[in-house]
Amino acid sequence: MTEVAVAEPSAARQGRQLWLTLLALSTAGMVVSVQQTVVIPLLPRLMVTLGVPVAEVTWVFTASLLAGAVATPLLSRLGDMYGKKRMILFTVGLLVVGSVICALSGSLAVLIAGRALQGASAALIPLAIGMIRDSFPRTRVMTAIGVVSATMGVGGNLGMIVTGLIADRTPSHHPVFWITAALAAAALVLIALSAHDTGARAGGRPDFVGAVLLSLWLVCLLLAISQGNDWGWGSGRIVALFAGAAALCAVWVFSQLRIRAPMVRLHLLAGRRSLPANLASLLLGFAMFGSFTLISSFVQTPSSAGYGFGGSVLDVGVYALPSTLTMLVSSFMSGRLSARLGPARSLALGAALCAAGFGWFTIFNASVLDLIGANALQGLGFGIAYAALGALAVQHVPMDQSGIASGINSLVRSIGGSVSGAATAALLTSITIAGTALPSRDAYVLSFAIVTVSALASAGVALVSGMMARGVSEVG
Repeated sequence: MTEVAVAEPSAARQGRQLWLTLLALSTAGMVVSVQQTVVIPLLPRLMVTLGVPVAEVTWVFTASLLAGAVATPLLSRLGDMYGKKRMILFTVGLLVVGSVICALSGSLAVLIAGRALQGASAALIPLAIGMIRDSFPRTRVMTAIGVVSATMGVGGNLGMIVTGLIADRTPSHHPVFWITAALAAAALVLIALSAHDTGARAGGRPDFVGAVLLSLWLVCLLLAISQGNDWGWGSGRIVALFAGAAALCAVWVFSQLRIRAPMVRLHLLAGRRSLPANLASLLLGFAMFGSFTLISSFVQTPSSAGYGFGGSVLDVGVYALPSTLTMLVSSFMSGRLSARLGPARSLALGAALCAAGFGWFTIFNASVLDLIGANALQGLGFGIAYAALGALAVQHVPMDQSGIASGINSLVRSIGGSVSGAATAALLTSITIAGTALPSRDAYVLSFAIVTVSALASAGVALVSGMMARGVSEVG
């Protein structure tokens, strides 16, 4: 009798501790997502404030994704080695420092530097998923990942709403970053008090050379894409950048194959079981971040251009509210959906819904109601797809590699988003209204069509992956 009485409070305490951990991770994930999108509605205004063209101001957004792409696998690996809580605290600390630098910035270069530090906090997402997998009972893992995914999605849209509310009252971008600094500091305290490491730790050394090589070839690739229109696609500088990106990528792959503890385990990147999840993540990241920047610019385009809604920065956030609500609902349902359909089929469903939303706005974009309906549909899709991606990335890997496996999946999603930002900026600057520098409607239609195809391709890859996995299990 006494043993039962002791066991029940112990189990209750453990349950409360798990949900406190989940609350801390969800809060931090939301703040990280806020920083990813908080500048998107500001890009048109920053062009005027800083006196720079669209290809340059886009780096305020792209730098964050690029830094996240490099930091995610490196810090995920360090999390597996030295403890996920320690690395989560470090990434949130970088977010605080980066936010303060952005809040004090007076030039494009300083703003980009601060955004790069903010972007490194993207590593928190795979670290959080790894901690959930280490800490939670197997029956609750999918639900917990779904909750974290929900707050990430809501945070992305919340960032644009917060930016809109502030931008409606002041022309300065500085208050936005003071708010992200305060939110990140609060998340830092919450994690320090609530989260606990329980997983096994892997050995090895961090691969800093791999991190440098990865950052170099990505910078060369994105710089070539973003500057192609200004410098000329056949110019010596652009050709040299593409050639440099290819050469550095080859050296990076060679280095990852040769060293004992690489930054990116290539079998987790391109292995038979992991490749479909990573390819689907790459394509979905391209679609997601591309749609964020395109919709923001489209909404703020004056209707005198023959399209656009002439909206304010606040309008961008308000129009994103339906997406926030549907994403919140679908994310909390995603755990049960994945348990019934499997992560691959859930991902296919989510990506297909995203494609339907993008396709809607590609064809019908004359009314605000079209935008609201398309946003609601894509929010529904992203809520399902995000949670499914998190589960799919780690379901076939050992527990002590869950952080790096999730980190690699986030890496390719960030690369997809980085390429998308540079590619859509290049399209918008190359197809303009005659006699102006303003993108034409055709430029947006083409860009949205590409985003739609990318989301459809992600759904196709996930569906094929699910069919293959089912075939293997039936044979087994």
